[in-house]
Amino acid sequence: MNSYETLFILNPNCTEEEIDAEVAKVTDIISAAGEVKATDKWGKRKLAYDINKNSEGYFVLVQFESEPKVLDELNHIYRITENILRGIYVKVEE
Repeated sequence: MNSYETLFILNPNCTEEEIDAEVAKVTDIISAAGEVKATDKWGKRKLAYDINKNSEGYFVLVQFESEPKVLDELNHIYRITENILRGIYVKVEE
């Protein structure tokens, strides 16, 4: 298993319940084939440029270990979920 980090940006107009639901969705996908090490909600931050007419976003960082196949599922979820503005994942070198 490899170590990864994923950072995704949620719509700033999401309620706390919607934020928790989206974080749970991502961590459930990871937990199905790996292990979530840490979840860190950074809160609302100003974006460098507007995304879908939003100048702010709610940032969430998740550190995890899993097989590479999970990355395809994360990419799919990031593209189809309305509340997720952007998402990225990187492999963490030991």
